[in-house]
Amino acid sequence: QVLLVESGGGSVQAGGSLRLSCAASGDTNSGRYMGWFRQAPGKEREGIATASTRSATTYYANSVQGRFTISQDNAKNTLYLQMNSLKPEDTAMYYCAARASRPMGGVFAETEYDYWGQGTQVTVSS
Repeated sequence: QVLLVESGGGSVQAGGSLRLSCAASGDTNSGRYMGWFRQAPGKEREGIATASTRSATTYYANSVQGRFTISQDNAKNTLYLQMNSLKPEDTAMYYCAARASRPMGGVFAETEYDYWGQGTQVTVSS
């Protein structure tokens, strides 16, 4: 089992920045591939960024490419999402997810992630 706890959400004006954190505990070997997803009200959950603790390879959704940066501190078992140039359309609940290895169905195949955090709310006002 892997326990994921997100933090860092909040309210910010458009153009501002936030950094989300996802602290992992438990059997972290089962959560070496991690990602950030988000779900806005009335919309489906979407994957926005993923990374592996075993490599430097990262993936981003087009909607956040160039504005968001995923990173990790393996010593602290913590995943981060630095969000810059925030837009009102970035308003959503943000979730951290993990699985043992890269999903076969695509890095944003959320059904293949085994562990999920409780989410942290990000609200961007115009």
